Amino acid sequence: MRAYDVVLFGATGFTGGLTAEYLARHAPADLRWALAGRNRGKLEAVRTRLAEVDDRFGSLDLLVADSGDPASLRAVAEATKVVITTVGPYLTHGEPLVAACADAGTDYVDLTGEAEFVDLMYLAHDRRARETGARLVHACGFDSIPHDLGAWFTVQQLPEDVPLRVDGYVRAGGMPSGGTVLSALTIMSRLPAEARVARERAAAE
Repeated sequence: MRAYDVVLFGATGFTGGLTAEYLARHAPADLRWALAGRNRGKLEAVRTRLAEVDDRFGSLDLLVADSGDPASLRAVAEATKVVITTVGPYLTHGEPLVAACADAGTDYVDLTGEAEFVDLMYLAHDRRARETGARLVHACGFDSIPHDLGAWFTVQQLPEDVPLRVDGYVRAGGMPSGGTVLSALTIMSRLPAEARVARERAAAE
C-alpha cells in the first residue's frame, strides 16, 4: 500500500499554493496527501499557511524533490497513487516526473498548456505507462478544462445525430503568473518544433 493518495509537486509556487489551499478546503477528510518541492523551508511555510485553514494540516508530510534529481522524483512517484504537478515550463522541467510516474504505475496530472510537451510525452512514455497502468493526464488547467467542459455542456443541450459546430469565446481578467508567462514565451519560441512533434505523434497514433 502506498503512503499517499495524492502528492502535490510544486506546492511552493503561485499555482501550487492555490492548489494546496483548494485541497485543504475541499479534499475529503480521509485523503492521504503530502506536499512536495525542492525547498523544505518554503514547503514548511505553505504547511503553516494551510494549518490556518485547518490545524490538522500542521502535520502534513513534506517531500523534498527536484526536477533535476530523478531519484527524488522516483521516490515521490513510488510513494503515492497520484502526482499533481504545477512545475513549469513543462518543456524545461516536466519530463523527468512523467518518466518516474510512467515507470512506477503512478497516475500523473498537470496543467500544462504546452502542446509540444504533451505530444513529446506521448511519444516517449505512453507505451511504458500502458504497461504499468499509469494514467498520464495533461492540460488540466485553464487552457483546457473550461473550454472542454463548456463544449461538452453545450453539445448535451443540442439535438443528437446532426452536424454540430461549437465556437468558443473566453473573457478573462487578472494577470498571469510568472510561470505562465515563461511557458507562453517558451511556446512562442518553439512553434516549428511544436508542429513537427505534432506530425510525429499523429503518425505514431
